[in-house]
Amino acid sequence: MSPGSEGPYRAQPDSVPWVAGGTVVVLVAVLGGVGVYAFGSALAAVHPLLAVAVNVVAVVGVAPTAWRWRFTPVVRWVLAGAAAGVALGWVAVLVDQLVG
Repeated sequence: MSPGSEGPYRAQPDSVPWVAGGTVVVLVAVLGGVGVYAFGSALAAVHPLLAVAVNVVAVVGVAPTAWRWRFTPVVRWVLAGAAAGVALGWVAVLVDQLVG
């Protein structure tokens, strides 16, 4: 084979698996949101500042690792779902504490 000839196996352009990735994002967001809501509301029942403190410590601890992994092909979908789930869980706990 001559240089530059790829033969029968040509490199495929990078494709983004939007459907599979979107499914992972939604599932992780739902599971993460439910977990954050359950844990946050249980801590808020003890003391509201405890819930805030524990969540802030958890996010500050996880953020550097998540930032480094954000471009890893599969992990980026999980991280997007986790970030959405945490945000939704926080909103749900906040609404629950303000209404209830």
